[in-house]
Amino acid sequence: MPTYAAIANVETGQFQNAQELAAIWGDVRADLEAQDCDLRDAYVLLGERDVLLLFDAPDREAALQASIAAERYGIDMQTMEAMDVEKLGDIVEDL
Repeated sequence: MPTYAAIANVETGQFQNAQELAAIWGDVRADLEAQDCDLRDAYVLLGERDVLLLFDAPDREAALQASIAAERYGIDMQTMEAMDVEKLGDIVEDL
């Protein structure tokens, strides 16, 4: 399955405190699984963005549906397809 990276911002005003925000991650994981996606890792970030999610999805449509589902929780996601650096080497060799 292709891997996707989603950087996200949490909309201010959606959550009263950090515990409330942490409580939704089980729901986000369930929504990813409902789209046949597998959450590999999730990170809280310091800087311009709040969260980084790495997940596998069967195709772009499933990745898009997972991103849209996360937005129900006040998470504004920008999702990108990710490629292993070793695969890049294989592609370059074929040129």
